[in-house]
Amino acid sequence: MATIIVTGAAGFIGSNFVHQWIAQESDSVVSLDALTYAGNLANLAPVDADPRHRFVRGDICDEALVARLFAEHRPRAIVHFAAESHVDRSIHGPAEFVRTNVTGTFSLLQSALAHWRGLEGAERDAFRFLHVSTDEVYGSLSPTDPPFAETKAYEPNSPYSASKAAADHLVRAWHHTYGLPVLTTNCSNNYGPYQFPEKLIPLVIHNALAGRPLPIYGDGSNVRDWLYVGDHCRAIRAVLRGGVTGRVYNVGGWNEKTNLEVVHTICDLLDAMRPDPAGPHRRLITYVKDRPGHDRRYAIDARRIAEELGWRPARTFETGIRETVRWYLDNTKWVADVVSGDYRTWVSRNYSDR
Repeated sequence: MATIIVTGAAGFIGSNFVHQWIAQESDSVVSLDALTYAGNLANLAPVDADPRHRFVRGDICDEALVARLFAEHRPRAIVHFAAESHVDRSIHGPAEFVRTNVTGTFSLLQSALAHWRGLEGAERDAFRFLHVSTDEVYGSLSPTDPPFAETKAYEPNSPYSASKAAADHLVRAWHHTYGLPVLTTNCSNNYGPYQFPEKLIPLVIHNALAGRPLPIYGDGSNVRDWLYVGDHCRAIRAVLRGGVTGRVYNVGGWNEKTNLEVVHTICDLLDAMRPDPAGPHRRLITYVKDRPGHDRRYAIDARRIAEELGWRPARTFETGIRETVRWYLDNTKWVADVVSGDYRTWVSRNYSDR
């Protein structure tokens, strides 16, 4: 049976990808995750009993471990999600972002290159290294700028996006210099089940249910393109299946919303699904000091992946956000388990002076 290795598999997008892969593909999966604060083994509980899934706790910077996994499982692909991904955390502590996103990607590339060079024939031809990146590497857009296309020059504005841009460049270089068959995807803001509640949507849901303030940076007019995580996972599968090696594919939801629109939508859904006797959830909205260098607008032009690979998002923002709110309402134990010491410390540090 063929095997793929998924890094960052216990995180938000990685775990959703593993669930979808096991449900819809035949290959087995080796899930690799260091289980840092956002890596939650409970995220992989739905596939625990499947014999095609194996979890390995480990750091992508550990080249010896990764080499052993390659030698043992001879994967036909590596899908690389593992990353530090929160902009605010990168502002407070950029070193970890450089270590994981840059050095970690370098280590994986080195291990993958050694593995690929040892393959022959059909195995060598079929191998792929798929690197999952972000639209934030492209910088910020004005209200009238066209969405990010794959040809857009990189202009990262935060330590997080700079570290991901560096990783993207390494992946490109390993293809052009060494011939490693790579694929890169740059996605817009994801949302959905299993997202750690430091990001906007799960943070707002969690705080609203507890009657706590709903913090919105600045005036709430920053625009993001929102992509339901299940649609993103389908896109990655499509790129892995049919993408042209060396090529970049932008993945977006065609759903541009201001942060304030997103929060209003969540509040209104909670008013309908879980009314608060104290009044409408919008009363909890609190404007806080903006973060440094906050990009005004992101938008993705996803025509390449649509035209070449036939992928389009299946959900609108309205259907996806309703599913997401319902999932968090139905999974309060998961939320309670992850909202523990490290998260509380982080929230206090990030919002105490805003």
